[in-house]
Amino acid sequence: MKTQLFILALLIFSHFAVAQRYISKNGHIWFYSHTPIEDIEAHNRQVVSILDALSGTIQFSLLVKSFEFKIALMQEHFNENYMESDKFPKAGFKGIVNDIETIDFNKDGDYPVEVSGDLFIHGVTKPVTTKGTITVAGSAISARAKFIVAPKDYDIKIPSVVENNIAKEIEVSVDVTYNQN
Repeated sequence: MKTQLFILALLIFSHFAVAQRYISKNGHIWFYSHTPIEDIEAHNRQVVSILDALSGTIQFSLLVKSFEFKIALMQEHFNENYMESDKFPKAGFKGIVNDIETIDFNKDGDYPVEVSGDLFIHGVTKPVTTKGTITVAGSAISARAKFIVAPKDYDIKIPSVVENNIAKEIEVSVDVTYNQN
């Protein structure tokens, strides 16, 4: 009898623990660079993300080559000359929602949060902290945030001939809708 109660308790607990993990396989990350000479924007809709509602851990991972530009030549230069996508194929973030306990995942609403962790791009990892929003709408959970990224901080070399075409600081936006795992 004790063994059966133990197994039942373990099954209930494991279901509860799993129910607190959210996954997305088609998150959206895009970046925007504005200069007086030109605006550059690219989108990646193949972002994988995991959010653990119990611990607050959050991760994003993406293939750099999955960014799409309006102009094919920009995409080629981005992958070959700047991001060196063959050498550094992935980028991502591993961190924590610092105030996860303020979110009621059973109550609809927009919850402002602070996220901190390590952003890795072009083979370089840097600590970052930013504000974001987690939205609960029924069983749908989504997360949005923005980072400001300076290419030089990630050893991304911009040739002098085009350095005025690319912003010194680039806005990176994240928008992910999760499914419960």
